[in-house]
Amino acid sequence: MSLDIRNLHVSIEGVPILHNVSLTVGAGQMVGLIGHNGAGKTTLIRAIMGLLDADSGSISFVGQDLRNQPGFTRAGAGISYLPEDRRLIPALTVEENILLPVWANKLPDSQQRLEWVYSLIPEIAQFRERKAMQLSGGQQKLVALARALMPGNKLLLLDEPFEGVAPVLSRRLSEVIAKLGREGLCVLISESDDTHSADLVDALFRIERGSVTAG
Repeated sequence: MSLDIRNLHVSIEGVPILHNVSLTVGAGQMVGLIGHNGAGKTTLIRAIMGLLDADSGSISFVGQDLRNQPGFTRAGAGISYLPEDRRLIPALTVEENILLPVWANKLPDSQQRLEWVYSLIPEIAQFRERKAMQLSGGQQKLVALARALMPGNKLLLLDEPFEGVAPVLSRRLSEVIAKLGREGLCVLISESDDTHSADLVDALFRIERGSVTAG
């Protein structure tokens, strides 16, 4: 089980953003993608999720060509995305936010998935009935991660997961993310620097002006 990207080119409104990008994330592997704001990290993640069309190149997961599949199929394939800005619905409870991907995609075994998520992040279960608007920024990140894990039990794409999070909750996020590799997930973590992810990742790629290099 691996994510393989080969020679990927992506443009937005005719402006080239990604240039000949190649990288691999293996099963149970955690890979860091490091680059400054505007380097192309989010564009790459959105292309993997099918939210942006690629001009050329290939994106495959478990041997399936993702470029030939619409974006809504990602959830059913066990692929999910944690956006930098969390995007929780404030008026819904924590548990309702977590269950949104299940309802939207009619995923099977929702209770089993929910119990798995709560076993990974048990503190969330303690405030499952609270409204999302009542949580701190760091708690919201944990909830957004829990929501992403509901469909994303094979491949998880984390876009700046530590951005704007207090140090104590950053450490907690690191602990939870570290567990994911042991659960056999492929995990791609994008960050502006490797302050938080250096001890987590098995491999590192750097992105600058839309081009990716190893290390």
